[in-house]
Amino acid sequence: MVTTDQVTPSTDRQTPNLHFAKFYRAAWRWHFYAGLYVIPFFIMLATTGMLMMWIAFIDGRDGERTQVTPQEAPLAVSIQAQAALEAIPSGNLVQYVAPRADDLAAIFRIDRDGEAMMVVLDPYTAKVLDSFPRRSGLYDLLDNIHGSLLLGVTGDRMIEIAASLGMILIATGLFMWWPRAGAGPSKSALRPNLAAGGRSLWKSLHSVVGFWSAAMLVIFLISGLSWAGVWGEKMVQAWSSFPAQKWGAPLSDVTHASMNEGPKEVPWVLEQTPMPASGSLAGKDGIAAGVPVTLDSIDALARAIGFEARYQLNLPKGDTGVWTMSRDSMNTDSVNPMSDRTVHIDQYSGKILADVKFADYGWMGKAMAVGIAFHMGTVGLPIILLNSVFCLSIVFLCISGVVMWLKRRPAGQKGLVPPPAPRDMPLWKGAVVLALVLGAAFPMAGLAMIFALAIDFCVISPLVRRKRATI
Repeated sequence: MVTTDQVTPSTDRQTPNLHFAKFYRAAWRWHFYAGLYVIPFFIMLATTGMLMMWIAFIDGRDGERTQVTPQEAPLAVSIQAQAALEAIPSGNLVQYVAPRADDLAAIFRIDRDGEAMMVVLDPYTAKVLDSFPRRSGLYDLLDNIHGSLLLGVTGDRMIEIAASLGMILIATGLFMWWPRAGAGPSKSALRPNLAAGGRSLWKSLHSVVGFWSAAMLVIFLISGLSWAGVWGEKMVQAWSSFPAQKWGAPLSDVTHASMNEGPKEVPWVLEQTPMPASGSLAGKDGIAAGVPVTLDSIDALARAIGFEARYQLNLPKGDTGVWTMSRDSMNTDSVNPMSDRTVHIDQYSGKILADVKFADYGWMGKAMAVGIAFHMGTVGLPIILLNSVFCLSIVFLCISGVVMWLKRRPAGQKGLVPPPAPRDMPLWKGAVVLALVLGAAFPMAGLAMIFALAIDFCVISPLVRRKRATI
């Protein structure tokens, strides 16, 4: 049988088809190598992500959905805080999380001896309902696996490589899905061919599910990569941070990232932005002159300037620290990311030093606020259902990819058996330029491609040549 690589075109009409076949083989080979690394990571990310969405929706995090019996009015926040402090002797009050509804508990974070504890109490009676170490539930275990494989920076880099290679998977997969050179997709390419059998059926299902999942996968990968240590923090987030100079207040030597203390909690666009500092004459009118700056007066100010239902209040840290009120859809404070808001209050004067709303974000900050809320499924049940279907689709793509590889591999043959490399690749310079562009845009993918090329050139190709020579 004559292979595509052995055909010598006799007419100009055959040349584009030959070129397309060679490009197809090259795309298929890269798709194979990228998938080889990506598959276990994508299964993990899809599974843990889906579980986290449903846990947050059904049970919440840190006791936020604990039920209470509503009464005429809640007690002052300071009285509630005192009860929380008594539950954790010798502790320091760090954060207050207001209930999102009248029948839900209030939450206080108390730190003691370097350990953060969460105290859940009835806001009407100040009765302590529960206490536990912060971020110690199943959701948080899944979150740590999802973000770093429990390996810290090493795990973050491994997942970033997988996400970066995911962009290559999408590009090569869509190229292979496209029916033929110069023609648009037909209806048959948009739905699986269930009449096919064997590997053809798996290929049809894989390509169609991959096509319909591609757009959402791009959204998920970009929003995830924007939190990653290299592409996000070093390349994108730094130039997208909010310009703190707009506040006109002195800046401290710490950034908003100092408020994370574990999982990402601060809005993406603010994470690398310096915090304002207390102790100057700067700021707009906040707490009225003569009124002491206390937990109760700060809470009253929050309600007066528009923080309704659930919001988070962080207490000042150190002599220049500020009170920080925030509503962030990423933290399930709201189902509307466009209502995100962060306000900093001078701990001495009670003046408003900064008031950052969604409308103040740059275009990248707005895109990330919406994208992260969509990614995490914190914007309501319909999105959770949509994301769940997407996660299951990703798991299917991974499994079907493995099945196709096993069905393609000759019986009894061991090893990877990658798709054959095309010979006399046409327009190879353009392919190299494209690879360089992708490698520069996603550095971790670039490193992975260089490693894959080295392994292919030094190990796999010589083995294939030796095996052919013995046939």
